[in-house]
Amino acid sequence: MLRNDLPRVLPRAMGLALALSVIAGPSQAASANANIKKTSESAASDDAMPVTPPQLRFFTINDVLAKHDGLRRSAASPTEIASTSPAARAGVASDAPPSPAVAPGSDEPFGLMTFRAPEGILWGKWRGVQAAMAGEAASIERCRRDEEHCAPGERKFVAGVRAAAANDNQLARVEIVNRAVNQAVRYVNDYQQHGVADLWSAPLVTLRTGLGDCEDYAIAKYAMLRDVGFAETDLKVLLVRDLAVRQDHAVLAVRVEGRWLVLDNRRATLMEGRDLKSFMPLFALDQRGVSLFAAPYAKRLHHESEDDVRSATFAEAPGGSLAALPLQI
Repeated sequence: MLRNDLPRVLPRAMGLALALSVIAGPSQAASANANIKKTSESAASDDAMPVTPPQLRFFTINDVLAKHDGLRRSAASPTEIASTSPAARAGVASDAPPSPAVAPGSDEPFGLMTFRAPEGILWGKWRGVQAAMAGEAASIERCRRDEEHCAPGERKFVAGVRAAAANDNQLARVEIVNRAVNQAVRYVNDYQQHGVADLWSAPLVTLRTGLGDCEDYAIAKYAMLRDVGFAETDLKVLLVRDLAVRQDHAVLAVRVEGRWLVLDNRRATLMEGRDLKSFMPLFALDQRGVSLFAAPYAKRLHHESEDDVRSATFAEAPGGSLAALPLQI
């Protein structure tokens, strides 16, 4: 058919359709309308019927591990959705499980979680300090029994511990130790004192020489407060980055009546972590070893104490002389 014939064909087709509808009569038209109405009502009825969502069963990660035996579920099993909350598993039919409860804040300094740091230089240095402190215990005990024949370091240590122990108030004890060490030690960096980048000294060595850097202050305070009676779980040497001066630093944290207080060789007053907004905590050293702070840093910063492999701490050798104690790196 040529395109020019379309105007003549269309009217004829429309007329034929109209004629057929007239010939069919009202009965057939009514029947057709009834069928249409029935179909429409059926569709509306289907839409009105409640749809039962598939039964969902929640499971915890522990369930997954417990069932990690290679068994497969049948295709007829209900849909399962992972959930960290066991309570979410009972009677819940939803593909959007409720949000888990917010975990309580950490009981660590600065309110941050910590986890065990990988073995490395810091572990070696801290183990060396712990061994040195254990080796100094006998010398400190001798000084308590006979103060007249004490070496200068032991005398300062025992005097500070006694002054703190004479006070019944825990906060006052911390203040006394903080002040005693800050006054007994003059700050010098490790290059000036030892000719190396970073070297940690045992408490009696620091008090004998009267010289030390921030780690030495913190270690001496740690040992003295432990001797006063503070639990080791309440004492932590913290390695931080002081953003205000862009330098690595070390302080001691002690927990008093549920609060973590910071003892800093640069301050006479005790501070709380929330007051030290310029401190970026990196490591915590305590009776458990070395821990990393789980902080939301884009890139974990290295502390200067992690870099000097040649460092050694000093312990008291037999006869009262100082001997280098090599670290187990």
